[in-house]
Amino acid sequence: MAFNKGKKKNSPLSAEAYVFAALMAVSFGLLFFSTGNFAAEVKNLGLSVFSGLRGGIYEATSLVSRTVLSIRELAILRREYTELTERIARYEQLERSAAEIWQENNRLREQLGFSQTLRYRHIPAELTGRDPDNLFSAFVINKGSRAGVAVNMPVIAYQGGTQGLVGKVVQAGAFESLVMPLYDASSFVSSRLSESRYEGITEGQGNPENPLIMRFIQKRARDEISIGEMAVSSGLGGIYPSGINIGRVSRINYQENEISMDVELEASIDFSRLEYVFVIDAAKEEADG
Repeated sequence: MAFNKGKKKNSPLSAEAYVFAALMAVSFGLLFFSTGNFAAEVKNLGLSVFSGLRGGIYEATSLVSRTVLSIRELAILRREYTELTERIARYEQLERSAAEIWQENNRLREQLGFSQTLRYRHIPAELTGRDPDNLFSAFVINKGSRAGVAVNMPVIAYQGGTQGLVGKVVQAGAFESLVMPLYDASSFVSSRLSESRYEGITEGQGNPENPLIMRFIQKRARDEISIGEMAVSSGLGGIYPSGINIGRVSRINYQENEISMDVELEASIDFSRLEYVFVIDAAKEEADG
């Protein structure tokens, strides 16, 4: 009986000790967790974690934003480059156009100055094409009967600081006319050498690359004609007025068995560069005189 009573007394003491120990552990735990250092550590840990996450998200979004902005800026730069290139091309075209206009004005001013020296009534005109049926000879000018142009009117030009005979009108429409140039094989002009004063007939050979031929010159002129002498229109025949330059002597042809001689002429007009001409009304000048 005594032994059993002793065991009953010891059991409550052990349980109370366990409870006491548990309460002490809880108290120390609460005391520890309630301190400022622990809260600060937890707070710092949370801040570090969230800061890292926020930094990663920021870097990712920044990279995406920079990529999008770079693509957009590249597109803008390409568009601006294209616009600038087109603008430069337009400026270059304007510059070329301005230079061409300036040159054109100079040429027109030169033609105007020459026209003021002419003693004949004249009609300024511009070459606009070639006769499709006579490609290497006749050409078209932009003035016709409405402007006073008529068949057989002589045509001259001012080129290289001097005037020269171009040919004559062979067909006159209302607004355009057809001109037969000197080098046409059907062209004949009464001519005179300006220094030796010998006369002849100048004819073409059908091609502007070939020289003009002045025929039927008296043989005694052989020793008086010089290379470079100018041949001009004589005024005989009633079509071409006198004194208009035709070409310079480039070669003298003399044959003992011929009754006359001829010379080759380099035309005063470079037909490959011909742009502007003047149609002359010689009869009008005589009427005014």
